[in-house]
Amino acid sequence: MSYRTMSVSGSFYPENSDEINSMIERFNAILDSQPDMLKRFDSLTGNTIIVPHAGWIYSGFTANIAFRILAKINPKTVIVIGPSHRVGFEGVSIADAQSYQTPLGDLTIDQSFVTELQHRFSIPYLHEAHHEHSTEVQMPFIKYYLPHTQVVELVYAYAQPELIEPIITYLVSLQDTAVVISTDLSHYYTLDEAQQLDSICLDAIEKEDTDMLNKGCEACGMVGVHAMLTVAKKKGLKSTILDYRTSADASGDTSRVVGYMSALFHAQART
Repeated sequence: MSYRTMSVSGSFYPENSDEINSMIERFNAILDSQPDMLKRFDSLTGNTIIVPHAGWIYSGFTANIAFRILAKINPKTVIVIGPSHRVGFEGVSIADAQSYQTPLGDLTIDQSFVTELQHRFSIPYLHEAHHEHSTEVQMPFIKYYLPHTQVVELVYAYAQPELIEPIITYLVSLQDTAVVISTDLSHYYTLDEAQQLDSICLDAIEKEDTDMLNKGCEACGMVGVHAMLTVAKKKGLKSTILDYRTSADASGDTSRVVGYMSALFHAQART
């Protein structure tokens, strides 16, 4: 059996299953203690989320909210799309293996769907692209909330939103399929500066305005976010910001912070 092996367990997230379970339980205990926040999320369902990808101690709470909501729809396959931080290459790569390792147990990679996407969109498999943390940190959440789902991992490097957009358009139209877009926001500004820059990103996502992304938003997964906003607008999906915070919330250091957010895309409420 071929595996997409773990590359950042023990650094970005715990390498021990008990520690992962405990960490997610702690995130949920914090969330459950905030009735106003819970009430806001209770009615939300959707098959597409944006999540951060830093170390769980910094961004895990924010990501967890999105996965907890995503679990309501119990998709058959979850496609995780994230930017490459380690290697540069043209376009997009798809993980072509049978299983994806996590400390909670392996996830099955949807091989038939991988083959379909490879042929439909001419996506290659570049082995060196798949030691990527932006996608990997999402997999323990998926295993926790959706233990029997299958996954597909897509990593992009030098790519334009126009390359990713038709892939997302196809994915969000399918039944029993969910899409996870991975991105962090601004990096290493003071807290005030980060919040100002990140507010541009949040406004752009809420308004599904890709032009606004170019007015100061900084995101390492900008390509995926841009493509997703274009798809959402075409498909009539509503975006809802779920959570925003910075690394200062965990570290207390306001001099050099990183911004994190999560969002859900869902059907418009009928009037």
